[in-house]
Order: sequence, then structure tokens, then C-alpha cells
Amino acid sequence: MENRVVQGRMVTPAALAELIEGADVMDAEPIEDADRDCPDCGGDVLEVGYMPSITTFVTGRKCQECDWSETDRE
Repeated sequence: MENRVVQGRMVTPAALAELIEGADVMDAEPIEDADRDCPDCGGDVLEVGYMPSITTFVTGRKCQECDWSETDRE
């Protein structure tokens, strides 16, 4: 698994997912670059797929520079 720098600290896929979710996650896929810029600061956005629970899969996006994040959850 590839770790990435987010807001000045190194994070694992699970740690990135937990930043986005605001809670512990069960499992996370490798971090990828999202093909978009942050709507708040224009920084680079990372994407990670994760499971917050046994029955749910979410794709989350998080800016590497600021607090902005979103998920594809309905």
C-alpha cells in the first residue's frame, strides 16, 4: 500500500479514509490521484475506496492541502 502526504503528514489508505469518514473504517483500497483540483484551494485531490461498514462501500476524495473532502455516498 502506498502512503501519501496529506496536509503535511504521511497517511496510509486507511488513515486517509478515516480522515474523510471521521470514524474508523473496516478496509481501504490503495490511494489514487483524482483527476480534479480542490474546489476550495485548487490543490491536488486524492481518492480512496473504503468500507465504513460490512455492507457499505464508499469512494472518498480529500484535498492534499486543505480540509476539503467529499464522498459519493447518497
